[in-house]
Amino acid sequence: MVSPPQPESSATEPVHPQIAGRIGGASPPARLRSLTDAETLKALVGNLREGVYVTNLQGEILDANTAFLDMLGVTSLAELSRINAFDIFVDPEQRVRELELLRQDGAVREFEIEIRRPDGGRRTVLDSCTSVRDIDSEELLFHGVLVDITERKLSERAREESQASLERSTAELQRALSLLSTTLESTADGILVIDASGRVETCNRKFLEMWRLPEELVGTTDQDGLVGVMAEQLKDGDATQRRVKELETNPELETYDEIELKDGRVFERYSIPQRQGGTIMGRVWSYRDVTARKSAEMRLVHDAFHDALTNLPNRALFTDLLARSIGRAKRRDDYAFALLFLDIDRFKVVNDSLGHLIGDHLLVAIARRLERCLRPGDTVARLGGDEFTVLLDDIIDVSDATRIADRIQRELNLPFNLSGQEVFTSASIGIALSTSNYERPDDLLRDADIAMYRAKALGKQRYEVFDSAMHAKAVSQLQLETDLRRALDREEFRIHYQPIFSLISGKVLGFEALVRWQHPQRGTILPDEFVQVAEETGLIVLIGRVVLREACRQLREWQVQFPHQTLTISVNISAKQFRQPDLVDHISRVLTAWDLDPRSLRLEITESAIIENAPAAIEALARLRALGILVDLDDFGTGYSSLGYLHRFDIDALKIDRSFVSNIGEGGENSEIVRTIVNLARGLDMDVIAEGVERPEQLAILRSLGCEKVQGFLFSPPLATESVRALLKARV
Repeated sequence: MVSPPQPESSATEPVHPQIAGRIGGASPPARLRSLTDAETLKALVGNLREGVYVTNLQGEILDANTAFLDMLGVTSLAELSRINAFDIFVDPEQRVRELELLRQDGAVREFEIEIRRPDGGRRTVLDSCTSVRDIDSEELLFHGVLVDITERKLSERAREESQASLERSTAELQRALSLLSTTLESTADGILVIDASGRVETCNRKFLEMWRLPEELVGTTDQDGLVGVMAEQLKDGDATQRRVKELETNPELETYDEIELKDGRVFERYSIPQRQGGTIMGRVWSYRDVTARKSAEMRLVHDAFHDALTNLPNRALFTDLLARSIGRAKRRDDYAFALLFLDIDRFKVVNDSLGHLIGDHLLVAIARRLERCLRPGDTVARLGGDEFTVLLDDIIDVSDATRIADRIQRELNLPFNLSGQEVFTSASIGIALSTSNYERPDDLLRDADIAMYRAKALGKQRYEVFDSAMHAKAVSQLQLETDLRRALDREEFRIHYQPIFSLISGKVLGFEALVRWQHPQRGTILPDEFVQVAEETGLIVLIGRVVLREACRQLREWQVQFPHQTLTISVNISAKQFRQPDLVDHISRVLTAWDLDPRSLRLEITESAIIENAPAAIEALARLRALGILVDLDDFGTGYSSLGYLHRFDIDALKIDRSFVSNIGEGGENSEIVRTIVNLARGLDMDVIAEGVERPEQLAILRSLGCEKVQGFLFSPPLATESVRALLKARV
């Protein structure tokens, strides 16, 4: 060993600060005594691979061998002398604790420590150390042998890390497998995995439940055997077996299809190859039960093309069927068909009187009866409301269509028993034939609809076959409606006034305001040509207001010009106008606007207008009479003639319709009707006005029957404003 530098004196040496106070001070150490065979020992220690050192309590390194120098990365004892042992240790506190243990008993102890080299490198060493008291100086010294275990520790650490990594990978794999298993079992799809040899590798419980298979099939059943069992449950099991064979010859394929089972269930089936790297290891099949979804889809498709109430085809489906028939008729000269368009007569009355629930029950019952009336291959549909259509397929001629129409009429004429309520109804039917070379379903529906309205106009409960004249009339009606709307904007309506005379005094009592339409191309159009269209479109309300306003204005002007004559103006009020909730308020505003005495205004209202809703009519009449307005019942005897209600209506006069006056005296029948009306009016304290008086013999009979007020061409036709003014001037 190399001897360390000798101290200059033998005075007591201080303890290193890190252990001062923990280990008692020692006597000044003497230097190592010469050994009997010092040179031999020195050579032996110097050649050891382990590092050997000697330190004192102050951390001075008193001696060390070459291996120790190499461990620290120093080259000489001189360099080593500048290093304190406590500075070598990465954890000096650990070294303090170790020395204290060594000082207590002098036993050899092993410590695993980490040392820090001057160049910054670190080594892990095993330190076998003991304390020795120097014989001469009594100084406590520490002898130690260091074994460098750095590489071993690195290897151990690598093994530990590798083991930890393996354990982590194993845990992650277990978690992944657990997750995969949980996912397979929790999915709503049935999963089946077949390996490359065709063996059932695995499947989830859902698959077993869907196919009602035992759990034992996993690992014991091959694909062919399983497919055979599954095919027995399928409607087309052969197709499935063909699909499996196809995949065996082309394993790269990914497939999707739908399969239907014999019990009605429907599965979506997916198939993809199972790959590991670039190698196909088998195939994964998944099955999804889409029975509910397919049922919902079929329901949606059905609902889209069928009426929800009657379950009959709706307009969309019927139009499609009609288009197909039109196409077939164009391709085949020997093929013909017919379309029947039905509207239920008085259905609104059923709805209004018995309620919509009974009305719905009636529509369903009608649908079932219509189905019974048809031949195989014919189709009945509900277009909406109370409108039905029938497609008669492959007819010979129009007689086939009319025969079915007659059958329908007879069937619908039978009473319906709905929730204990007996209901009677009928239908108006329009018939359109395919012989007219139609191009579009809408044209055929239009013409059948026109024919149906013709049947309804002729008295209902009948059928009419469409002809071209009906279409021309419909087009004319449409043009008339368009022109009517423009006429209101352009103020094309004019008022003519027919005088009403007293048979007692011969004086003019007033005038009935009669509207005329001054058409820019057609000239003057009488009400008979446009009133029905105006009623259907609701324009009659606007036209009626125009007539009321102008008639009141004109009457006030005449009253100012001829103050000595007492004149009234009679204005017709349509049924729709009478039902307007603001009728009384509107009339009141018109009277105020022209400063007209309400007793100068007489409103002519038909029987049907007030009988349709008698309670509301009574209330409206009471409000009119409260204003002082006079009310006449127009066309008496031609409507409902509800005598039971007549005494309840606050009416001032009955107007005898011209149909009775025109035939008066011929056979005596109408004379008795007129006599009855006159006597009835007298009994109810009402006036009587006869209209349409055109011949002297009519006038004579009316006088003899006691009728005191008349109007008609015998006295004067309806007059323009200027002619009325001339008439009034002549009678001043």
